Amino acid sequence: MSTLTLLTKIYDESQLKLVDKNLASLFEGLKVVVKVCGVTFSGWVQIDVSGDDETVALRYLSEKIGFCPSNMGNLSKFSTVDGRIAAMNRSKNELNVDVGIFSPHIINAVIPLQRLQAQLFDGRKSALKKIVDLYGFCENLPLNIKIVNVDKENNYIEAELSHKQQVVYDNWTKSLLDRLLVLGASFAEVKLVLEKAGFSRDVVSIEPLGMFEHAVTCKLGTDAAGLIPRIGRNLPNATLSVFNPRKISAFLED
Repeated sequence: MSTLTLLTKIYDESQLKLVDKNLASLFEGLKVVVKVCGVTFSGWVQIDVSGDDETVALRYLSEKIGFCPSNMGNLSKFSTVDGRIAAMNRSKNELNVDVGIFSPHIINAVIPLQRLQAQLFDGRKSALKKIVDLYGFCENLPLNIKIVNVDKENNYIEAELSHKQQVVYDNWTKSLLDRLLVLGASFAEVKLVLEKAGFSRDVVSIEPLGMFEHAVTCKLGTDAAGLIPRIGRNLPNATLSVFNPRKISAFLED
């Protein structure tokens, strides 16, 4: 039997049942048992995997969801990893990203403000708050990052946005379509809330960023911020933020 930590976070205990259900459906027909066995302090889901098809299941999970590195020894320089933005109020000069390092203690990767300015604003000087506002950065937003330095002696991990993540943001910006970022709800919940609020015609697609994180792409002319009041009250435990391509373009052209 193998015990591993998935690159999936939950926002409340009730979501563990949905994780269990999703895992069971993934391996229907295989001789394997995959069960949720716990959650780390920072919310990453831990599972037990056993059975004749354990090797196949682990390979599939690695490709579809991914595993937390757990400790710094499993993290290498220049590798790309998935993470979640950590607490936003720690610094005005860097962005903290939880990449799943929790043993023997939690260590977040750090993206210096200067790197974000270079990658997102063509090197233009700007406060971190400006980047946060325009890109909808908030706690638990998934990011794909590239590890620039691993300093085990000082428990320090430096990173930057990966090329893959930059391409995503470039494409989002060029589309000129607002995106409502919903963190802490399942795909089915997001879809149902949009339908009940009568916003289905205002939405192009719901893009999963993780099991409980989604980007709702709005149609041209639809203001994502305008959806928040009516959607938010039906998703009380979710965090909502807006990626605004028109404001990003205006800032870069100014």
